[in-house]
Amino acid sequence: MNSKLTHRDKKKKATAYALAEAAFELALEHGMDCFIVDDIVQKTGFSRRTFANYFSCKEEAVATYFMGSASKEDAEILFAGLPPDATPLDALYNLLKVQLTSEFLHKLRQFVSLVDLNPSLEPYILIVFRHLQISAQELLEQFSHGRYDDAYTHLLAGAAYGAFVPILHGRLNVKLPGERGDPDSGTLSFDQYVNLMFTYLRNGF
Repeated sequence: MNSKLTHRDKKKKATAYALAEAAFELALEHGMDCFIVDDIVQKTGFSRRTFANYFSCKEEAVATYFMGSASKEDAEILFAGLPPDATPLDALYNLLKVQLTSEFLHKLRQFVSLVDLNPSLEPYILIVFRHLQISAQELLEQFSHGRYDDAYTHLLAGAAYGAFVPILHGRLNVKLPGERGDPDSGTLSFDQYVNLMFTYLRNGF
């Protein structure tokens, strides 16, 4: 279970998220080259000094928006409905269903598009995906209670999150939730893709 946050911790977390959200919105509206840190602090009402307490640059702020959006879920709530014989793979399936919402996926695709246009963001997308993977690993380790080797849970998380990269880049014929596709073109829905991916993970390649 996640530890309780103090009022100060919650305030700091909210401040960081507000700055990060503003940076992401400005990046979408104007592009990375057409706004500066002053625009972020003006949009949020904070000072440059406050911004500097959380981020070293606007690129870091844009990326941090996704790390805040993909906050860790409470393990007790997330895995409460699983049967006693559930495996880490079952737990990971539940986690992805909760974490990868339609809104989050569409915004993450927008971030990937920004990265494609702005090489300065490239190091940060790796950080975002690494954050998602580490969060999943920690939850799976809580779930397994030592019944499975840590290397196994790391492998599962890496395979699952790595499988979403080509979707976000548009390299696979998979539609995100809310998008329409031609059923005769072989297009998969996002849910179909997730189920197919987990079938491969369960049965082996």
